[in-house]
Amino acid sequence: MELLSSIRRHLLMRPLRAVVVDDFRTWKGIDLMVASWHLARAIEPVSAAPRIGVMLPTSGMFPAAAIACWTLGRTVVPLNYLLSRSDLEYVARDAGLDCLVTVGPMLDLIGGSLPGLKEVRLDRMSFKGLPPIRMTNPLRRDDLAVVLYTSGTSGRPKGVMLTCGNLSANARQMQEWVAFGPNDRILGVLPQFHSFGLTVLTMLPLATGATAVYTARFIPRKLVELARTHKPTAFVAIPSMYNALRLLRDAPSDSFASLRFAVSGGEPLAEAVFEGFKERFGIEINEGYGLTETAPVTNWCRPQEQRRKCVGCALPGIEQRIVAPDGAILGANQDGEVRMRGPNIMKGYLNLPDESAAAFDDQGFFKSGDMGRLDEQGRLSITGRIKEMLIIGGENVFPREIEEVLNRHASVKDSAVIGVADGMRGEVALAFVEIKDGAQFDESALKSWCREHIAGFKVPREIRLIAELPRNPTGKIMRRKLTADTVGAVDSTAPAA
Repeated sequence: MELLSSIRRHLLMRPLRAVVVDDFRTWKGIDLMVASWHLARAIEPVSAAPRIGVMLPTSGMFPAAAIACWTLGRTVVPLNYLLSRSDLEYVARDAGLDCLVTVGPMLDLIGGSLPGLKEVRLDRMSFKGLPPIRMTNPLRRDDLAVVLYTSGTSGRPKGVMLTCGNLSANARQMQEWVAFGPNDRILGVLPQFHSFGLTVLTMLPLATGATAVYTARFIPRKLVELARTHKPTAFVAIPSMYNALRLLRDAPSDSFASLRFAVSGGEPLAEAVFEGFKERFGIEINEGYGLTETAPVTNWCRPQEQRRKCVGCALPGIEQRIVAPDGAILGANQDGEVRMRGPNIMKGYLNLPDESAAAFDDQGFFKSGDMGRLDEQGRLSITGRIKEMLIIGGENVFPREIEEVLNRHASVKDSAVIGVADGMRGEVALAFVEIKDGAQFDESALKSWCREHIAGFKVPREIRLIAELPRNPTGKIMRRKLTADTVGAVDSTAPAA
């Protein structure tokens, strides 16, 4: 397994070097390897399944568990501990798990043990005194390294199958794209059950010999302290995290001065957040793009190529095209579906052969479901989701455009726009807004603001105040949980309809 070999080489080349710093401890290279040997010995006698569940906070424990599973020739299934209990039980059944690597606080969080799973508890283990364990059934390039469950657009989570080759390729693509290496230090708080946190925050530093600095909970002041202490060269986060950081009143303006890269992904980066973070800390945020199915990074706007509302060119080895609804390949600056092909693209969805086949076109390009355009230099801009596109009076309207305008208003903290049926125009826009602390909600003023900045037919028919927009565990707004009947606060942990 190329990925595991690369990780082992970097860990053992300088075994006394700190490779991970988390909320609990500093892990040297030899510490991770020894912990993985102990875990592998603990897993082997209690599990016969090809896939092992891992449910851990963002920390050095996760890579230790992953290396242990791969050493045994098993696939890692990271469990999203923020899912509902019923969804977690479904994932365990769908993946065929018989064992869970975890710690006590995680079990407390989900309400106790999951039925049918034996537990290997890291908080009950001593990592001393055992010799190395041999790889019993080494994984090959086309074997599954991880199965990541996504919430999808509706219904039960789907298991995205990523091979050893997929993860290796994406780490190599990013390393080549931005010359990431042993002298880099990456800071982040993203959950490792998410593709962004798994590959960018965990696999990339391990495979390149860089140092990772983790914290399990997003506490803005703590992140500032970590940045000032550890002087990271890269920081990866989602837009809502950058927004919270820029609003910190007492954070020194040079807190992030060590960064080569401040990377944003997971959702669109609002203009107000980009400009506010730059004004506050003197750092320009670079947007990236990808999906769980692409392992995940396909585009990364490097600092020297900075262009707003652009996620940059495709990483090395990735072919990208824009396709019309009739299948025609579109030229520069034309909107269509973003499709891509490359060594980082998933093998398919676990136990879903029909959906796996439908995810690719007849030339092997993955159909992202995102609308976008490529400019003459091959730089990609994402304009919205195909399924979220509104058709108002025969005109295509993307929620993102309206949200960008609303988010620039002085009173608006964040917003989400959906379409609702209308007898005259087919659909009209309905907006939900969170208001900043101390601000007043004024629907008429917000509509007037919209009329000043977008075409009249795009102005929301109604704008509603909402206590909290529904978000997934990484903070991304889930429009699908908003409907014409939504009023007040929304429970973002409730299963999608």
